[in-house]
Amino acid sequence: MRTFRDHFSAGSAGYARFRPRYPAALFDWIADESPARERAWDCATGSGQAAEGLAPLFDMVVATDASAAQLQAAARLPRVHYIRCTAEATGLATHSVDAIVVAQAVHWFDMAGFFAEAARVARPRALVAVWTYGNPSVDSAVDAPLAHFYRDIVGAYWPPERRMIERMYQDVHLPFAPVKVPDVPLEIPMTLEEFGGYVGTWSAVQRYRELRGSDPVPAFVEALAPVWGDPASARLTRWPLAILAGRA
Repeated sequence: MRTFRDHFSAGSAGYARFRPRYPAALFDWIADESPARERAWDCATGSGQAAEGLAPLFDMVVATDASAAQLQAAARLPRVHYIRCTAEATGLATHSVDAIVVAQAVHWFDMAGFFAEAARVARPRALVAVWTYGNPSVDSAVDAPLAHFYRDIVGAYWPPERRMIERMYQDVHLPFAPVKVPDVPLEIPMTLEEFGGYVGTWSAVQRYRELRGSDPVPAFVEALAPVWGDPASARLTRWPLAILAGRA
């Protein structure tokens, strides 16, 4: 089994504040495709973005993560129960969940171990959905310096698992009966501060800070300011979203 490597605990507060929330339409679809709405499992919940979307639709959401810091930063919500554990060994009861979701995290897993655990805890015909999003887009004037920062400033600090995101999970294969997924947009308005805060949550930025003892984000935000305009203005920011789903 792969050893848990913690890329995000150091930035858990920023993760909770700046990572995008997922569209309500995605969670409506998950609930509609689930055989019941008694219990959902949000695996690698991080600071709880997916758990937040599932909570109004299921009687209980079990949100698990291996990082204590991430769980501490997660919002306390009705019907959400947080548990610290790995994706591959949860301790959840066999055949106990109607939906399993993994948001922006399955690339970190021992996938064989996780999928075996998912098959164990899933009720018959439970939905298993995993998704990822790529780099955001605002407009060409913002996207160009973002691409430079991604590639040339912190590019050497990305872990190898990032390649699966760059390929939008084309290399991830769910061992479950395929389910057609919806085309839902992931987009939110962000100020310049929020955009810079989001970039600051990247695992490559965390590693850059640790290894070099400096933060590359302030200079990036300063360089972006002339093309952003009013820093307090919220610019619509879009992420490409790839969803894979199957039925247990």
